[in-house]
Amino acid sequence: MRSDLVFGALSHVSNRYQLCQLASKATRKLHKPNTRLQDTTNEVLCRFQTTNPGYTAPVEAPEAQHVERRRAA
Repeated sequence: MRSDLVFGALSHVSNRYQLCQLASKATRKLHKPNTRLQDTTNEVLCRFQTTNPGYTAPVEAPEAQHVERRRAA
């Protein structure tokens, strides 16, 4: 049931309003055409049970590539 998914997701998000906002944004981004919106919402809530949706993973900066420059003669 969806209520079980919501209560499981609340283990990572303490504020219900914030959970609704995060779930709606994630559902919009993950929804695929020709699938039920309810299934996408349930999938998002399942993901929120295992990970913290408010935590953003650190982005690794790409290594600076050595650029060879020409000198004027």
